[in-house]
Amino acid sequence: MQSKLKTKLSIFMFLQYFIWSSWYMTLGAYLGTLKFSGEQIGLAYGAFAWGAILSPFIVGLIADRFFASEKIIAVLGIAGGLVMLLIPQLTTFGSVYATLILYCTLYAPTLALGNSLSMTHLADAKKDFPFVKIFSAVGWIAGGVVLSQLKGEQSSLQHYLAGGTSLVFGLFALTLPHTPPKKKGADVSLGEVLGLDALALLKKPTFAIFILCMFLICIPLYFYFVNMGTYLTQLKWENMAQKMTLAQVSDVIFLLLLPVMLKKLGYKKTIFLGILAWATRYFLLSASASSTGTVLIFGAILLHGVCYDFLFIAGQLYVDDEANERIRGAAQGLIAIILWGFGSLVGTYLAGRVMDQHKLAEAKGAIAHDWSAIWATPAWIAVGVLVTFLIFFREPKKTGG
Repeated sequence: MQSKLKTKLSIFMFLQYFIWSSWYMTLGAYLGTLKFSGEQIGLAYGAFAWGAILSPFIVGLIADRFFASEKIIAVLGIAGGLVMLLIPQLTTFGSVYATLILYCTLYAPTLALGNSLSMTHLADAKKDFPFVKIFSAVGWIAGGVVLSQLKGEQSSLQHYLAGGTSLVFGLFALTLPHTPPKKKGADVSLGEVLGLDALALLKKPTFAIFILCMFLICIPLYFYFVNMGTYLTQLKWENMAQKMTLAQVSDVIFLLLLPVMLKKLGYKKTIFLGILAWATRYFLLSASASSTGTVLIFGAILLHGVCYDFLFIAGQLYVDDEANERIRGAAQGLIAIILWGFGSLVGTYLAGRVMDQHKLAEAKGAIAHDWSAIWATPAWIAVGVLVTFLIFFREPKKTGG
């Protein structure tokens, strides 16, 4: 029974991240064909932040109290697919932005619900969940490869691919094991839903510094997602979605190395390497803009595993260690809202503004940008965060909380 369950959950994770990959990294390239400004492209990417902010309300106030997880995932998947299929019909910024917010509000809750459902039914979640979760990276890689093979990076084909897969994803969710609501009939406070119970952890100075640095690093982080598609389009890269999936290959490798690094280096040095990787990634991209650049760009893409795993996965494990059993869920909810919600809102908007500020004169109707200056901006912000973290963060004591 467990082998059949693991197969189903692996397919579920594959489809979930195939959907995300098939439109997210290339959204900027597509919106550029609609003549959207850099600021508008940044705001469009910020739609996912609104999904992350609103997601706890859907999960905590609705899913956990009234509906079985697999059924609400099915409804969200099918509804999200239908909304995504509307986007190619829209050409104005206001309509695209509003529809993206609606879509992301439907998609984002499936991430938390899928993880929770998996951990509920796996006999040994600590051992088996990482294996199942690897298929999310496989799904992301497949989404980028398929989109490139279909030549859909700059067309609305990406939305048809994501929308169609989302319909399949929603129907497939109905085959998952029945997972009744955890808190049926219970009173759930708004504070509990938003993770406000975890605010007590901010009384620890080193934890407060950690949260501040996580928020600040999210500002340069989103330059990569907002600007990379436009940058590679202007460089006339072919099959860019496929090439960018090398980031997920790196992700799998460094995820496997993470436990070893944490054991040998501890949280401070591991997270330090994660922040350093972000600064290095952007300096490589900045240098690539004033040279032939291909090797430097591939280097920046391949740093993704260090950037993501050593910073965010290590950070989530640090939060888990610092929180006690009572507020562990609240603490993870709090960091998720800070990172993928408010940090994302600031980062995506700033990335779009900086792109606009460094727009060069149009030549033969084509827009060009000073990419060296654009990529240098998040690089120096990351250096500032790195110095702050190095000076003020203290390695937690081994005894834990």
